[in-house]
Amino acid sequence: MSNNILVTTGSSFQDYEITEYLGVITGQGVLGSNFIKSLTASVSDASERENAKLEKCREDASEKIEAAAEKLGANAIIGMRLTYASCEGGSYGIIASGTAVKIKKKVCLEKTRHKELVVTNYYLRVVPKPVKVILDGNVREVLMKVQFFNYNLENILAIRANLEFTNLYDERLVIRDIDFTFEKGNVSLIEAEATDAKISMNDMLLLKDAKLTINKYATPNGVFAVNDTPVDVTMSAKRLMAFKERHGIDAVEKYKNDGMIWTCMCGHINEGGAEECKICGRKQSEMRTEVGFNYDDMIRRMKKRNSVTEIKDVLMDYIKEIDSKYRLELLEIMESGIQYEKTRGNMKDTVIEKVEKVLEDCLA
Repeated sequence: MSNNILVTTGSSFQDYEITEYLGVITGQGVLGSNFIKSLTASVSDASERENAKLEKCREDASEKIEAAAEKLGANAIIGMRLTYASCEGGSYGIIASGTAVKIKKKVCLEKTRHKELVVTNYYLRVVPKPVKVILDGNVREVLMKVQFFNYNLENILAIRANLEFTNLYDERLVIRDIDFTFEKGNVSLIEAEATDAKISMNDMLLLKDAKLTINKYATPNGVFAVNDTPVDVTMSAKRLMAFKERHGIDAVEKYKNDGMIWTCMCGHINEGGAEECKICGRKQSEMRTEVGFNYDDMIRRMKKRNSVTEIKDVLMDYIKEIDSKYRLELLEIMESGIQYEKTRGNMKDTVIEKVEKVLEDCLA
């Protein structure tokens, strides 16, 4: 009997799928003419020799049908049947029949999900800066990795922190005293080993925001407590992601300068006379050239207004400063909003959302 052919009397194999039907096949095994006569005469007296002949006949029929299946390129037989039949000359035989098929193991694809969240808070002093939470989940578990920016290239061995998630309903979930460990902790961007996020995959899909508070971290030189309260970023998570893509994974704030001090994109506050950031090394002159019209102020003013007509008045205060490629589109949004507002009621939020979408690249 072939070891390469799977055989069943049913129509399928568990955990396999049929990929091709190759046709009906048969195989025969022949018994002597006196075998059935002697067997029926006294079944109870059937000798071991007669039983052995019967078994050999079954094996012959099975081997022949499996050989026929292999010849067709099959690796399985379904609907296998053994029947007894009389042959010419008074002899008897066993006929094996079935359908030759090709089968393959079913691939069980477990549903998985991947999500990345930027960390929307940061520290003003030099500690490993949490920048991104990476989540991979299935129905059984959700694993989490966290990336930290390591300005001093310290050999970070472990970080203990509290992690706060916010979901689409603005509900908060705090997971306390998570220990993150690192295979390689002496590079600028370090990524923690995967650990249990202690949430379900459904919870993961609802998340929109992550904040991380470091309690302490360990290096070969000792354990260092972090008692500072982190600062929340002023941008939304979506805008922060775009901002980081443009200015670097550690970027958290727009450059600001009031003459006395200036805030670097990494969030560190520097003395006014410093040409480059004490923490990240970004040059003030390079950041200054990137600063143009402050769209944030315009959006904040718009949100304080009560109608699209009033929002348009705010837009007109800034229109000359807005890049010319956006002006016409913004004005069309305002005119459309004013017309809809006459019949559909207040359109303020819808219009502001459209304005933010148009200026999304600039807002980053």
